[in-house]
Amino acid sequence: MKTIKTKFIGLCFLLALTSWSCSEDESMSPSVKEVSPTQGASNELLTITGTDLSNIQTIHFEKGNVKADFNPNFNTDKAILFRVPADAIPGNQNIILTNMDGSETTVPFNVLGFANITSVSNYNFSADEDLVLTGKNLDDVTSVVFTGTTTELTIVAKTATSLTVTFPATTLTESTLDITNAAGVSHPTQVFVSRDNAFKIFTDDYAPGYQDASWGSGGTISTAEFKSGTASVYKDYAAGNWHQLGFGWTNTSNDNYKYLSFWVKGGSANYDLYITTSASKSGFASFDSNTRITVPANEWTYFKIPVSTLDLWSTAAQWNQIGWRIQGPAQDERFYLDDVMLVK
Repeated sequence: MKTIKTKFIGLCFLLALTSWSCSEDESMSPSVKEVSPTQGASNELLTITGTDLSNIQTIHFEKGNVKADFNPNFNTDKAILFRVPADAIPGNQNIILTNMDGSETTVPFNVLGFANITSVSNYNFSADEDLVLTGKNLDDVTSVVFTGTTTELTIVAKTATSLTVTFPATTLTESTLDITNAAGVSHPTQVFVSRDNAFKIFTDDYAPGYQDASWGSGGTISTAEFKSGTASVYKDYAAGNWHQLGFGWTNTSNDNYKYLSFWVKGGSANYDLYITTSASKSGFASFDSNTRITVPANEWTYFKIPVSTLDLWSTAAQWNQIGWRIQGPAQDERFYLDDVMLVK
């Protein structure tokens, strides 16, 4: 009887131990009740509540398997705190929590993406002109304003990757934009220039008092090829000749201008052009390195160059000629200019 009793007690102890172990394993499996908030952009502070969360080892966002860092000292068995990673991929997805034994639990979450602009149809605008901004996270944009103002741009159309806006009349010479969507306010770096508040040497025609001052074959206005408006001006640079496309003859003083800006369409290959005035340090049509620009082939390229870099008024308070000169192209080449302006 004693042996049977001893075996019975041992079996009870083993069953009790097994039961305790199972209970311990179950307590280590996390259970998620909710995440708050249910959506957010990068760096948003999130709180997940539930039970048995103290054993969580890793947290990942499902898209791209992006890891979220967290500090266990801020967490309890019932709550865990962390932020949306900076490189989390926008969209609806699961947040995956992995326990110390490798088991996983998930909670749905919507990562919001700030509006991001990667390219624009033009950097210059006039009142009531539409420009197209290209990028991502643009389909939920609700507001576009000039930075630091409440001046609204009208949203004409939007998709996930493009945003068409109408620029209003403004007294600003140039400005960036503040764009608001569900993620918050973003601050794209592109700077937009108001033609209405710039000195326009050539847009669709020469400014009053200006005319063609090119060397070799003259500059010709084209209504078939242009970046803005309805026309540009072009010149055919002859093979082997150091020709120049230019404008004159009105005296132009530096009225606190910051930049010379223009669009240029290049020839069949990349070429260097040199920008000088009749008041340039080395004289008109010189080849100073600080005045050199490299123009990509067969495409419109925007340049906005500080007046101080070009030394447009280096030797005099005024100039009456400005030109874009080439050092003998290998073959006949045609270059177009548009929106040639001085910007304050």
